[in-house]
Amino acid sequence: MNLQYPIGKFESPNKITKEHISNWIKDIEELPDKISNLVLRFTEQQLETRYRPEGWTARQVIHHIHDSHHNGYIRFKWALTEDTPLIKAYYEDRWAELSDTKHAPIYLSLDIIKTLHAKWVYFLKGLSDEDLEKTFIHPEGNVAISLAEDIGIYAWHGNHHLEHLRIIAGLNT
Repeated sequence: MNLQYPIGKFESPNKITKEHISNWIKDIEELPDKISNLVLRFTEQQLETRYRPEGWTARQVIHHIHDSHHNGYIRFKWALTEDTPLIKAYYEDRWAELSDTKHAPIYLSLDIIKTLHAKWVYFLKGLSDEDLEKTFIHPEGNVAISLAEDIGIYAWHGNHHLEHLRIIAGLNT
């Protein structure tokens, strides 16, 4: 198993359908409960366990999910309120080394992930077909990403890190 990418890398379909969007939104909606149900049983030792050598600890993964998805939600808002905005990237590896990510109790991020995802899903379900075509520019590679594709990226991202936590729990597939 590839521990870095246990579910593989995200591959966007050539044509994104309403079914893709619906399934991805469902993944985003279900992620907070899946994470919480898994990690609330973690011991302090498990929270400090890395899913692979040189990888992040469970605690860092949980806080990273919050950081990443918070940024993702804002990117959606920019894409809908600005004309093809150039988004701000961030150094997730550096953020993972900050004291809140390395040491804060996980409930702080779990609570925010639950609330953020509830609002994000409400927002996503209200997007029109025209909205889904709107794009932003990611500065890494100067790539245009549609909101439709970005829903898939974040659904994948959540499941990607959920699998990292499952590896730590000894439940990997």
